[in-house]
Amino acid sequence: MNSLHFTPLAASLFSLLAIVSLILVFVMLGSRWLQNYLLAYTGQCWLIALLSAAVGYYGGYRELYLVAVLTALFRGLALPYILWRITARMGVSRELHEIIKPSSALVIGAALVLLALAVAERIGPSLTNADNVVLLALTVMLSMKLIGFLMLSVRHEAMSQILGLLVLENGIFLGSQILVPGMPLLLELVILFDLLVAVACFGVLTRYLVTHVGSTSSLSLRRLRG
Repeated sequence: MNSLHFTPLAASLFSLLAIVSLILVFVMLGSRWLQNYLLAYTGQCWLIALLSAAVGYYGGYRELYLVAVLTALFRGLALPYILWRITARMGVSRELHEIIKPSSALVIGAALVLLALAVAERIGPSLTNADNVVLLALTVMLSMKLIGFLMLSVRHEAMSQILGLLVLENGIFLGSQILVPGMPLLLELVILFDLLVAVACFGVLTRYLVTHVGSTSSLSLRRLRG
C-alpha cells in the first residue's frame, strides 16, 4: 500500500489500533496474573485482525480480509483457548519467579518504546513515502519486539515465556500489515501454522515440567543440563 493514499480517517484508525495494541503489551508487562496476560493477548489479536481488515478495505487488498478472518479465528480464538487449557492444567494463576517487579518492568518498557521511536525516526526517512502512520507502525513493531524480548528475559513462568514469544511475533505481524500489506497470503498462512506448532510444543513442555519437575518455571529446565 502506498502510504500517500491514506485518508485522514484511515490514518487515524490505523494509529488508534496500533497504539491500543501497544498499550495491551504494557498491561501484560505490568501484571503478575496469567489471566491478565491472556486477556490482553486475546484483545491484541482481535485488534490486529481489525487492522488487517481495515488495511484491506482502504488499500484494496482483498486477500487481507481472509488474513483478518484467520487472525481472528486462530490468534483470537484458537490460541487463547489452547493457552487457557494449558494454564488450567498447570494450576498456576500468577507469576511466581520474577527478576524485577512489574513497576520496574513498566519503566524499562517505556524506555524501550523511546528507543524504538528513536530507531524508527532514524531509519524512517529511508522508507518510501514514510509518513506519520508508517513511522508509528515501525515504532510499535520495534517496541513490541523489544518488550517481547524483555518478557522472555525477566519472566520465568512457562506461560509468560510463550506469551513473550507471541507478543514478539504479533509486533512483526502488526507492522507488516501497514509497512508491507502486499505480503503474499501463503507467507501469512505459514506464520499462523508455525504459531500453532509452537503452542503445541509449549503444551508438551509444560506437561513435562509439571509431571517430572513439579514446577512450571523455565528455571527448572536447568536440571536437564548434563
